[in-house]
Amino acid sequence: MSAALARGLSTFLYGRRGLALALLLAPPLLWLGVVYCGSLVALLANSFYGLDEFSGVIKREYTLRNFVELAAPANLDVIVRTVTMAAAVTLGCALIAFPIAYFMARYTRGWVRAACYLGVMLPLWSSYLVRVYAWKLLLAREGVVNWVFAETGMGWLLQAILSLPVIGGPSLSISSLGTFIVFVYIWLPFMILPVQAALERVPQSLIEASADLGARDAATFRKVIFPLAAPGIVAGSIFTFSLTLGDYIIPGIIGDSSMFIGQVVYLQQGTAGNVPLAAAFTLVPITVMAAYLAVARRMGAFDAL
Repeated sequence: MSAALARGLSTFLYGRRGLALALLLAPPLLWLGVVYCGSLVALLANSFYGLDEFSGVIKREYTLRNFVELAAPANLDVIVRTVTMAAAVTLGCALIAFPIAYFMARYTRGWVRAACYLGVMLPLWSSYLVRVYAWKLLLAREGVVNWVFAETGMGWLLQAILSLPVIGGPSLSISSLGTFIVFVYIWLPFMILPVQAALERVPQSLIEASADLGARDAATFRKVIFPLAAPGIVAGSIFTFSLTLGDYIIPGIIGDSSMFIGQVVYLQQGTAGNVPLAAAFTLVPITVMAAYLAVARRMGAFDAL
C-alpha cells in the first residue's frame, strides 16, 4: 500500500470508529463464522443422517436413529466412563494444583517465581506423544514405578491397588488408574496457572484482617482464600474437563480396552465409516461442556482466565 493511499484511507476512517472497527473485525469473524460455526452446523446436520447398512453410503434423510443408538447400554457406558474420568481428572488436578499455585502466589518473588513458572510450563514444550509414551514405559510392569514399589517393600500395596475392580488391571499402564495418572500429569499446568492467577488477586490485607479478627488459618482459608480462588479453580477445570472429554490418544495408549468418547468418534468416522453416528457422539461432549460453561460463567470463572 502506497503512502498516499494509506493517508487517504486513514483520513476516510477518521471519525468513523464504527466502520473502522467493523473492517478490523470482519476477517476474524468471517473466519470464525465460516470455519468454526459452519463446521458445527455441518456436524449437527450429519448427526441427523443415516447410514445404509448394505452399501455403507450416507443417506441424507433426517432421522433420530443415531440419537436413539446413543441410549444403547454400550454407548451409555462409554459416555458415563468418559464423563466420570473427566470429573475425576479435574478433581485430581485441583487437589494437586492448589498447593503449588498457593506457594507460587504467596511465597515466591523474582527469579524463584520465574523458575516455578518454567517448571510448570516446561512439560508443555515437549511433544505430547513423547510424554504419553514415556509414561507408558514408567507405568509398565517392568517400569520404574513398579521397581520403586518392589525395592521399598511396598509391592504388595501396588498389587492390592491393581486388584481393585474398575480402577485396577495387570499393570498401571493397563489400568484405569494409569489412564487417570497420565491425564492428571498432562493437563495439570492448565489448572495451576488459572488458580495461581486467581490467588495473586487475593489482597493480602484481607488475610491480615481475618487474622486480626481472631480467625485461625483454617477458617481464613475456608472463608476468605478459597471463595476468592474458586473462580480460578473453575476456570482451570474448564480446560481439564473439556480436554479429557475429547482426548482419544491417552486412552488408546494407556489403559485397558475400555472405550472413551474420543476413541468411538475416531473409530466410527475412520474405520467404520459411520460419520452420522460419530457426529451424534461428538454432540455429547459439546452439550456437556455447554452446560458446564454456563455454570462456570455464573461462578465468575471467565474473570480468572
